[in-house]
Formats: sequence, C-alpha cells, structure tokens
Amino acid sequence: MVKSILSLLLFSLVFYACHRDNNKLVIEGELTNLTNPYVIASYRVSDTIRLDTIFVDKNGKFSYTQTIDTATFLTFYFNDFSSSTIVFSDKGVNKIKMKGDVIFSDLIEIKGGEINESLTTFKLQNETLLKHRSLLMSKKNLEVDSLENSLNIISDKEQIASLNSLNHELSQKVEEFIISNPDKVSSVILINEFFKNNENPETLNRVLEYLEGDALKSPLTLKLKNHNQKLMLSAEGAKMPSFKLKDDKDKSIESSDFENKYLLISFLSFKSDKTIENIKILKDEYKLLDKKDIEFLSIYIDSDTLPIINHSIDSIPWSIVIEDKSWGSDIIDIFNVHYLPFNILIDPKGIIVTRDVPISDIKNIINSTTDKSKS
Repeated sequence: MVKSILSLLLFSLVFYACHRDNNKLVIEGELTNLTNPYVIASYRVSDTIRLDTIFVDKNGKFSYTQTIDTATFLTFYFNDFSSSTIVFSDKGVNKIKMKGDVIFSDLIEIKGGEINESLTTFKLQNETLLKHRSLLMSKKNLEVDSLENSLNIISDKEQIASLNSLNHELSQKVEEFIISNPDKVSSVILINEFFKNNENPETLNRVLEYLEGDALKSPLTLKLKNHNQKLMLSAEGAKMPSFKLKDDKDKSIESSDFENKYLLISFLSFKSDKTIENIKILKDEYKLLDKKDIEFLSIYIDSDTLPIINHSIDSIPWSIVIEDKSWGSDIIDIFNVHYLPFNILIDPKGIIVTRDVPISDIKNIINSTTDKSKS
C-alpha cells in the first residue's frame, strides 16, 4: 500500500514537472541602439497588466523566462517607452528569439511560433517601406542613413503627404498578404495594426471578409467586427451620436441644441501647438459666418493637467468643454477620435458630413458645404 502511494506521488511530481516545463517560455533578445540597460515586458494576467523589468547586458542581450499556459501576447518597450514590439506566444512554443534595432522596432525579427514567423516574413518583405515610415514618424534626429538627412529639409506638409503615401502602400501590401493567407492569425494581427483605425469602416469590413478558418475564429476577429460596428455609428454619412456635456461655465450642452444648424466639433489639447493654429483659423472663420447657419463646439482633452489655467479660452466666442476624463471620456469613444486636433462637421439634419477635417481646409469645407445647402 505504501509503495503504491509513493509511486502515485512520484508519478504526480513527474507529471507536474513535465507539465510545468511544457508551459515554460524562454524569450532571448539581441538588440541594438538601447539607451537603457533594460527593457520592459508587459502582458495581461487575468484582469491585471503585469510589467516586468528585464536587464540587458552591454551587448544588448537578455534572456527572459515565463510560464505561459494559454495564448498570450507580450509587449516589449524600449528606451523609456519610445518604441515597442509585440511577441506572440502559444501553447507548445517554448523558445522565442528577438533580434534587431529598437529604433526601427517595426523591423525587429521575432523567431519562434507560427504567428511570429509569419509576421517576421511580412516585415522582411516590406523592410524598405517600414524603415522609411519609421524615419518619417520619428521626432528624433537620427543619423542612420542619407534618407534622414533628406527628411530634415522637407516641409511638414511634404512629410505628411509622404507618410500618407507610405501608409497607403503598406495597406495594399497587408491586403495582399491577407488574401494570400486568409486562415492565418497573423493576417488578423496585421488588420488590427493597419486597418482598425481607418476612417472608412467599409475598408475594415472588406478586409475582414477575406478571413477564413482559424483566422475567422480568432477572438481578435470578433473584437474587430464589434469595433467596426461601433465605427459605423460615427462614420461619414451616419447620424450624429447623441451626447450631453458640461461647458467650462458648468452649463449643460446637448446634441439636440444644434438642430437645424451646421456644427463643427473640434477635439483639442492645451498642450498642442497645433491647437493655437486651429483656434486662430476657427476664430477668423467664425467672425464671417451667420450664426443662424452654423455653430462651433471645442472639446479639450487634458485631464492630466487639470486644473487648467489658460486664458486663451476666454476670448473664444463659442462653447468650450474641458473633459476631465481625457481619453477615457464618452465623447471621445462615441465619435471614435484617436488623435488631436480632430475636427468633425455635422449638417443641419444631424448627419456627419466630414471627419478629420484638416485645419487648413476648414474654411473652404465650411463655405462650400454651407453654400450648397443654401442653393
């Protein structure tokens, strides 16, 4: 009897040890251009986000071990969160290797597991485009090749045009990848990265329809479909979502207050230099408009700097809202705003005419839209 119990205990220990080893994940890294002797790994455990500090040697190498018993993605942050990359782990994947330059974190090669291998293949196939985009988006003075020097002498408008062109070309490459790999979860991940925040929800809907098999069953696919349904509620041509706010004088403002008028909603930040330019253009235009036809509403997203002392709003003649919940506010969520400044024009019937109206085009768009309504 005692021998049977001991045998059972021994079997249990061996089984537990094997099971634990099967769930053990080792991530090894070899990175360049690190300014700190550590990287930060972030991942979700139940309902909490866990952050681990991983120390890196002088050659940029590190080894990080975790026990992973379910599909998990880990975000690695570099140089005080100035760049990052995502590593995907699943059952049966026990070792993953990362290698690359943290300045170009989009191009870090990740080997180990089907998802990581597939995404790395996409990165390598589109290395030039991704590197060019990283340089355009970077605010640092990088002396890595002649491309950066050429960027220093072009205007902001040219940079924006180049960035838009690159994003469009990359989106086409992503769509080609999805069509060729409709059953891969990596296709879903690329959709999430390149199409989730597209201003046209029809585009996201189109690429989601390519998916099949495991990709179609992915929980991320369901989230993207639900997200797209929400996008449709604030897309161009949709009815303006209802809202109720308090202005800076504690007066209630409701969406119904703007019936039978054009409404320009501007989402701004006190900390942005572009806000000053935006407000100046809006003020100049507001003076020339018939207030029976159009009204403005500016919403500041600055909870982390409250209480705000900014006398510039005293001279603004239209309603001002200061959102104390910042990016967590309902108005940001229902209008699907992801960056500032962001302008939305709504017609007298409450239909969203244009989203993300460029500051330089506000005057022309308002004039042409209101002129059409009068003719």
